Amino acid sequence: MAQLYFRYGAMNASKSIQLLTVAHNYEQSGKKVVVFTPAVDDRYGVGKVASRVGISREAIPISEETDLYQIVEAESVKPHCVLVDEAQFISRHHVDQLVRIVDKLGIPVIVYGLLKNFKNELFPGSAALLCEADKVEEIKTVCVYCNKKATHILKFKNGQPVYSGETIEIAGNDTYSSVCRKHYYTPPVVE
Repeated sequence: MAQLYFRYGAMNASKSIQLLTVAHNYEQSGKKVVVFTPAVDDRYGVGKVASRVGISREAIPISEETDLYQIVEAESVKPHCVLVDEAQFISRHHVDQLVRIVDKLGIPVIVYGLLKNFKNELFPGSAALLCEADKVEEIKTVCVYCNKKATHILKFKNGQPVYSGETIEIAGNDTYSSVCRKHYYTPPVVE
């Protein structure tokens, strides 16, 4: 029975490399996958899923108007799995389309993404996935300052932590860090 999986974690928790590994494993077994990624995440180019370890692949970009269900249904060969990277950036209607892929087409869907933004609020896409996913799985990583589990994302501007501003700013480790709750609220002073 097909299910909708939401696999979330803080930054640097290996979400994208896990997606790429799942895609590779399906394809090595002669099975078809369809991979999506939000167009807003253009760090490595629009329509590209890339891991910080240097592995990448092309994906179908998701814009606000993209109908994921229609794209998957139109495939000439039925996919064995649908994978979505950076799912925090998708909209509620995209989550509804993923639910339809699972329930109407019988295709498992695995989505990877952040749970919360740097303001410590759920992303809308992640909130919708928490409501609809059959299985929610945490991918763990550790705080950059200690060995506790990273549960928060700390944003920096000019080397100083910030807790307000634009919610979506596509950037990397120089702007965001995964931290534990303690270091989110009291980050070490940088001289």
